[in-house]
Amino acid sequence: MIVSGEAKLAGVMGWPVAHSLSPRLHGYWLEHYGIDGAYLPLAVRPGDVEAVLRLLPRMGFAGVNVTVPHKETALGAVDTVEAEARRIGAVNTVVVGPDGDLTGRNTDGFGFLENLRSALPKWMPDRGPAVVLGAGGAARAICAALVDGAAPEVRLVNRTPSRAEALAADVGGPITVVPWAERNAALDGAALLVNTTTLGMTGNPPLDQDLTDLPTDAVVTDIVYAPLQTTLLEAAAARGNPTVDGLGMLLHQARPGFAAWFGREPEVTAAMHAFVRQGLAE
Repeated sequence: MIVSGEAKLAGVMGWPVAHSLSPRLHGYWLEHYGIDGAYLPLAVRPGDVEAVLRLLPRMGFAGVNVTVPHKETALGAVDTVEAEARRIGAVNTVVVGPDGDLTGRNTDGFGFLENLRSALPKWMPDRGPAVVLGAGGAARAICAALVDGAAPEVRLVNRTPSRAEALAADVGGPITVVPWAERNAALDGAALLVNTTTLGMTGNPPLDQDLTDLPTDAVVTDIVYAPLQTTLLEAAAARGNPTVDGLGMLLHQARPGFAAWFGREPEVTAAMHAFVRQGLAE
């Protein structure tokens, strides 16, 4: 596709950012829908986040995604923060308004729920207790989405109890903090198990999680997508649990930003999923 001088611009800010799949997935949508636009990787050092955000309107950008380690910094650098992002404590999407004002959003919870609903159309958050491993930014968004979706209980398990307690206080709702040493017993009667930690990610140690107490009809999902099939997902599938990999969360969380920047509501299709998945092998 040829990009004209009137192209709409967006991108992703991170440090580093070369590994990001976002340019690939947004590029696919731009090509697929024939949109005159470009989505660029922006390697921004931690000390330059606010300055770069303030330059976006002057450079003609419609907005950006924000990835690690800038999500919390962006929260305090935009003009308006939507309620969900404020509650989560992080911004992953910035939209430039007609007057140049910057609005911060968080679409991670949306992406998480849409990924599960796409893979398992009959799944609903209210079907039973959920167990969430980890208490980082993604866990905050996921816990908020589950609470808002009427999950009867969220059992939050983290290696640092104080972070889990802070998350529970900020998000609110039926969140119970469980010590890391009790993570196996926490699975008893659960309807959903979510790993939000980096354990199991390529280059990191595997997640040591015994699934004996987990009901075989409970859904197991891992937000890690490198590798797509983590040891947790493999172990869950081997005992008959329905599993959902983490790539779809990345794809679905991108939808609201693309719609805001480029004026077209995009779809996550099998072809698009395969195209982005191919990028993991390149």
